Amino acid sequence: MSAGPADSTPRPVVYRDHRDLTPFRAPVIRTPVRGLADGVSGAVAGVLAGRTRGTLPVEGGPPRLGKVGGRMPGKAAKAVHAAIFGSSDPDRLIALAHAYPGWSGLCYLVAGLLSYAHGGHLRASELLQRGMQIRNDDDANLYASAYLTRVVTRVSVAERVEVPVLFSEEGVFLALSHSLRETGQGEAALAALTGLPPSLPMALARCSLASTLGRHEDVVADTEGLLNADDLSAALLLVRARSLRKLGDTAAARAALQEVLRRRKTDFTLRSDALTDRALLLLDNGRKALNRRDWQHRQRAELETVRAIRKDAELHEIWDREYGRADGD
Repeated sequence: MSAGPADSTPRPVVYRDHRDLTPFRAPVIRTPVRGLADGVSGAVAGVLAGRTRGTLPVEGGPPRLGKVGGRMPGKAAKAVHAAIFGSSDPDRLIALAHAYPGWSGLCYLVAGLLSYAHGGHLRASELLQRGMQIRNDDDANLYASAYLTRVVTRVSVAERVEVPVLFSEEGVFLALSHSLRETGQGEAALAALTGLPPSLPMALARCSLASTLGRHEDVVADTEGLLNADDLSAALLLVRARSLRKLGDTAAARAALQEVLRRRKTDFTLRSDALTDRALLLLDNGRKALNRRDWQHRQRAELETVRAIRKDAELHEIWDREYGRADGD
C-alpha cells in the first residue's frame, strides 16, 4: 500500500533561495552603538543624496519624474510623486488616496511603509492591509514599476536583525508581519508570511515568530540542514539552537551553536550570543565543562567561581530578555 500524499511530500526548505536576483540587501545586526551610528550616517547620506528628512530611502537617490508608460505624467502622478519623495507625512498620501481612487491602493501601501519606517506599527499594519485590498488603475501600476522599484524599507525580521528590502511583495508582507507582531498579533503575523517565496529573511522572520508562539518543533523542522553561510544563517541557527534547548535536545542545540561559531566572519554580536547560549547549555546540565570528573574534584574556591559565573550568565539572560529587544526597535 503506497503512502498518502501527506507522507510522501517532503517539507519545503523555507530558507533556500534559488533566485539570481532578490529584493534583499545586506542585513544589519543592531547594537546600541551601531544603531546610533547608523542613524547619524543615514541622516548625513540622506542630505547628500538630496532626500527630504523622514522620507523613504531610495537607492541612487530620489528619481526625477518623467514619462509614465510612454506618456507625460498626469496630475495624479505628479501629486503622488511629490508626496512619496518630497514629504515624510503619511497623511498627505492618504489624502491623495481619497482624491484619486485609482491610485488609492498604491497611496495606502506607501503610507503604510512610511508609517512603518517611523515606528508606527499599528497604523502601518492598518494602512498596508488596506492598500493590498484595493486594486490600482493601470497608470498607478505603471508608475510603481517605473519609480518605486528602488525604494528601500528596512524591515526587522528578528531581534536585532534588520534587512533592507526593495519595494516588492516580500518587503510589504515582511513589514506587515513585523507590525502585526509588535501589536501583539502573533498568529496574524505568522499568517502574513504564508505564500512568500523561500528566502533567509522570510525564514528568520517565520522561525522567530514560531519560537515566540512556542512552536519549537516547527522551528527545528524548518531549519534542518542549515549551515552558517552568512549572518542571516547564523541568526537563524541561534533561533534553532534556542528551540532545541526548549525541547531538551542539548546535543543538537550545541551542534547548532558550534555551527554559528565555525565561520570566523560571523558578526561579533551573533558570536557573543552563541557563546552565551552555549554556556547556558552547560549550566543547564549542572556543569561548567564536559569532563564530569574534573567538575566533581574542583576545590571549594573554584566551585564558588562557577556559581558566580552561573549567576552572571543568568543576569545576562534576564537583561537580554527584558532590555535587549530595545536594540531592534
